[in-house]
Amino acid sequence: MSHHSAVCGLNLVAVVLLWLHLTRINSESSQAAEHQERAARRSFGLEELVIVIQSQRNSYHARRGVQRKVEILQQAAELGQRVPVVLLLHELSDYEGNWSILPALPHLSAAYGHSASWFFFIEEETRVILAAVLQVLHRYERQEEWFLGKRLHDNDASIIHHYAFSEDPTSFGYPDPAAGWALSALLLRRLAERIQHEHLKSDFTIDWKHEIALYIWEEGNGPKLTAVPEFCTEPRDNCATTFTTYLPDCGDPVSKEDIFVAVKTCQRFHTERVPVVKATWEKDAGYLEYYSDVSDASIPTVSLGVANTDRGHCGKTFAILKQFLSKTAPEADWLLIVDDDTLISLPRLRRLLRCYDPREAVSLGEKYGYSLVRNGYSYTTGGGGMVLSRVAVSRLVSGGCSCYSDDAPDDMVLGRCLTSLRVPITHSPLFHQARPEDYSETLISLREAISFHKHWNIDPVAVYKHWLQDTHPREEL
Repeated sequence: MSHHSAVCGLNLVAVVLLWLHLTRINSESSQAAEHQERAARRSFGLEELVIVIQSQRNSYHARRGVQRKVEILQQAAELGQRVPVVLLLHELSDYEGNWSILPALPHLSAAYGHSASWFFFIEEETRVILAAVLQVLHRYERQEEWFLGKRLHDNDASIIHHYAFSEDPTSFGYPDPAAGWALSALLLRRLAERIQHEHLKSDFTIDWKHEIALYIWEEGNGPKLTAVPEFCTEPRDNCATTFTTYLPDCGDPVSKEDIFVAVKTCQRFHTERVPVVKATWEKDAGYLEYYSDVSDASIPTVSLGVANTDRGHCGKTFAILKQFLSKTAPEADWLLIVDDDTLISLPRLRRLLRCYDPREAVSLGEKYGYSLVRNGYSYTTGGGGMVLSRVAVSRLVSGGCSCYSDDAPDDMVLGRCLTSLRVPITHSPLFHQARPEDYSETLISLREAISFHKHWNIDPVAVYKHWLQDTHPREEL
């Protein structure tokens, strides 16, 4: 090889190496620029976060919501940034149906949709580490549609979810509200637009967290829930949120004599269902009466002069309300109305009721809704147990509310009446309209459940002992 050829070869190698070097630099620069662009798309300030505390109108819950708001704003001040928007859901408007979230979306979008990047929803008892929440949200590009939360799923097809995804119930996820859940502003704005122009497939709101996940998923056209491990209920490493309890400690339980228990039954179930009540929770009641269509001294039952009906029991329930206020009934602060196939923990209910003021009009239980997107009303579902303060019962009886027929659905009629009387329907997830297996087994509320309902394909006594009977109950009062 000639000297000239060797020089030319070296020059060619140098050119190739230089080209490769420049290409690598350009590639790294391009990647760095792309990374910076992605980071910029994800980056947002604390003032672009809207935190919605899913508070309730009852005075106890309103106070808890305010306390959580103060804690969050104190954290924001310590971070030295501009503060987030922190909203109490029950103050968003006068409309009671906002608890089901979908009716609240247009208001949230109109007020904050163009200034916010994220909407983060929490329960009153959800503890938040604000800096950690920001760190989590920065992982996701805010200019995309995101639905984030702790993922729950059904193990078996559930009646409360209308047997959705019956072939593979585990395939569909919905958020645990206790851990907090988030929507990107882009997604919330689109949902708010949809909700104003679409009719929902069902008029009933039974389990809002599952129903909103279905609405967002839009039969596969929208995003599924993205599981976020830092959104927690039980404390562990790297949690951005944790949850305390749905059964708070507000002091000593109310006494047995503070609760009058009314069990609705009928002659057909005197030998089938009533013995289950007597074998499980009847012993924990101070005052309890069985109301039937016939008098049966062996139980005993009280006949209210209302014939049994195959559907709703409105006539019987309104007779119970009047009986509770009569001089023949004991002067108890609280009325609990249950079905004869309701399983309930009265000691836990007594603990929970310590948090509420019986001098207020209180309606407590598992809250459902009817036509909430179209200005409908909420109601306490009857099977899980309906708890009313004496003040609330007095308002119902004196306020002119009545049944349009004896077989009207009593829980819905009561809900409509209470709404017209501006008595808030207070929700507790510790009450359950269905059986334990109809709920996600990871739901925290099941651990301190107050009630379950129905005897279908279960041993009700075994269910009571497993889920509702405390092995070390507190000293009875």
